[in-house]
This record gives sequence, structure tokens and C-alpha cells, in this order.
Amino acid sequence: MDKSKRPFLKSKRSFRRRLPPIQSGDRIDYRNMSLISRFISEQGKILSRRVNKLTLKQQRLITIAIKQARILSLLPFLNNEKQFERTESTSRTTGLRTRNK
Repeated sequence: MDKSKRPFLKSKRSFRRRLPPIQSGDRIDYRNMSLISRFISEQGKILSRRVNKLTLKQQRLITIAIKQARILSLLPFLNNEKQFERTESTSRTTGLRTRNK
């Protein structure tokens, strides 16, 4: 059969239903660090709703809980585990200072 004359057929892919990231028994609270830490990136940013697969109400509650935990110093505002090395920039500036007049 020609492609243009073929009727629309749905593909027979099977979709596995994903479990929601927050169960009905989980309480969204700033003290629940095991739950909150799942929704923060390595840099300490709040992940988007599309990445988290949360509902709008759940995402709002997670965002509020993360911000409360940051204010109470339970979570860092930034995750600075990787410190940038400044060896290259210091060598350039020291070379300029040793110039004779």
C-alpha cells in the first residue's frame, strides 16, 4: 500500500505508567529533607515541574518548603562543592607586576 493512501494507524507502543514522585502519605514540609532533596539540582536550584513530574499544587508546596528550609539554614542557597581554580589568572597578574621601569 502507498504511504499516502494508508489510513491513520496508532502505534502499538506500550507505555509504562510512572509512579508519582510524591506518594499520598508523604507530607510536603520544610523538615522533610529526604523528600525536598529529591527536587533540588546539584547546583542547589529548584527543578522545574516538568522535570519533577509534579502537579501545580505539589510544585508550589515543594517550592515553599525549599525556600523555608533555606531561610532556616537547613539547605544551602548555593551548592559550592566545586571551587574554581584561579591559578591561570593569578599567574597573568603577577607577570605584569614584575615589570621593571
